Amino acid sequence: MAQVDISVIVPVFNEEDSVGPLCSAIVEALEPMNRSFEVLLVDDGSSDETIPRATAIVAKDPRIQVLRFQRNSGQTAAMSAGIEFANGEFLVTMDGDLQNDPKDIPMMIAKLEEGFDLVVGWRMNRQDKWLSRKLPSMFANKLIGKVTRLPIRDNGCSLKVYRADVIKRVPLYSDMHRFIPAMTIPLGARIAEVGVRHHARQFGESKYGLSRVLKVIVDLLTIKTLLIFARAPLKTFAGISLVSLIAGLLTFLMVQTDGDYRVVETAVFLLFVSLAVFVFLVGLVAAVIFQSKGKLEPPQFPSSQKVLQ
Repeated sequence: MAQVDISVIVPVFNEEDSVGPLCSAIVEALEPMNRSFEVLLVDDGSSDETIPRATAIVAKDPRIQVLRFQRNSGQTAAMSAGIEFANGEFLVTMDGDLQNDPKDIPMMIAKLEEGFDLVVGWRMNRQDKWLSRKLPSMFANKLIGKVTRLPIRDNGCSLKVYRADVIKRVPLYSDMHRFIPAMTIPLGARIAEVGVRHHARQFGESKYGLSRVLKVIVDLLTIKTLLIFARAPLKTFAGISLVSLIAGLLTFLMVQTDGDYRVVETAVFLLFVSLAVFVFLVGLVAAVIFQSKGKLEPPQFPSSQKVLQ
C-alpha cells in the first residue's frame, strides 16, 4: 500500500464478534481527522469466524487490510508483524476486544505531535476483574517501574502511538510488547503518558490470566540485562572480562605453586584468558556500534494528560 499518515495495528485472536464493531469505531474516529490512514488486522491464528468476517470488511473498505498467521504465535509476534508491514508515519497499536477506545487516538496523535516519539495510554478507570487482571497488573507495573526506572503507570495498556521511525527500530520478541517504553530507552525516545478510556469486554473471553506473571518476570530480567549493556557496553563487558581474567590468574597460580604440570588446570587457565579477551573485544565492538549511532539520551516524561470519561 502507499504511504499514509496513520496506521492502526490491531492483533486479533478469536474475536469474531468484536472485529466488525471495532473496525467501524476506528474508521469513525479517524475520518474526522482528514488524514490518510490504514487499519491492519493481524489475525493470530484464529479458529473461529474472525477471518471470514474480517475479509468481508476488507471487501467493503480497502483502507482495512488483514495479515494472517497460520498458527497462534502470541500478541507480541502479531504486533511486530503489523509494525513491519505498516506504511504510516504514525503507528497506533490497540487491542481487538473493544476495551480500548479508538476515540482516544486523535488526542494521542496530537500529543505525539507536540514533540514526542511515543505516547502511552493509561487506563484510568479500568473495567477488568480485580483478582485476575487488576492485581497482577498492579504488581507487574510496580516491578517494571522499579527495575527500569520508568514512571509509567500502565505498561500493559496496548493503546499506544509511535513515530514509525522509532518503533520500527525496536526489536520485539517473546511477550515483550508490554516493555516497549523500556526498549526505547537506548534510542533516547521522548515519552508521554496520557489517560485513556477503557471499556468492559463485550464479547468472548480474555486470552490472558495469572500465568502471564511468570512471563513478565522472565522478560523483565532480559530487558534489564539489555538496558545495562546498552547504557555502557564497553564498561559492562570489560567488567566481565576482568572477572574471567582474575579467575584465570588464580588458576595459573595454583598450577605454579603445585610444582607439577597439570593438563586440566592449564587448559582451564587458557580458557579463562581466552574468554576474557573475547568478551573485551565484543564490548569494544558494541561500544563502536553505539557511538556510531550517537550518544544515548534519557527519555523524557511529561505530566499525564487526562481525557473526559
